[in-house]
Amino acid sequence: MKIEETTLVGCYIIEPKVFRDQRGEFFETYNKSTFQEFTGIEKEFVQDNQSISRKGVLRGLHFQEGEHAQAKLIRVVQGSILDVCVDLRYNSKTFGSHIAVVLNSKENKQIYIPKGFAHGFLTLSEEAIVHYKCDNLYNKSSENGIIYNDADLNIDWAINRETPILSEKDLMLPTLQQFLNERKS
Repeated sequence: MKIEETTLVGCYIIEPKVFRDQRGEFFETYNKSTFQEFTGIEKEFVQDNQSISRKGVLRGLHFQEGEHAQAKLIRVVQGSILDVCVDLRYNSKTFGSHIAVVLNSKENKQIYIPKGFAHGFLTLSEEAIVHYKCDNLYNKSSENGIIYNDADLNIDWAINRETPILSEKDLMLPTLQQFLNERKS
């Protein structure tokens, strides 16, 4: 397993070693000991989620606040997505920065996103099945988000003039500055 830290502190790309033969392929999707050895992070995942999205669907940018914040390990079971994470940790040197990485079921790369990040993805294939592990249980009263097209974040979703498919809730999310201003009030 190959684990590399991204430009965002605490955020890692994980690439499994894939064994292929005439029967197909096999790979380990997660190993707590290996993850801890390479990252120094000790994690206990308590909830697994899976979503199925059609091409053009954009989910995000979501996060949970406070004691219900979640670290996530994201992988694509089928298809391809553009996965985006934004550092929202106030005291981080990369606060307000983001990364975007293509995750797909051919390369089997994963991304580990620590607590304090917003996360979202755009479905690039006709359909994508996304599976993610969380280190904290979902809590509806703690959910929040940032609008995907926040001009200050300047995320290149690679959609050109196309309009992504979003939920009504995601269309109503605040910009990062609006979110920060609400917290100051």
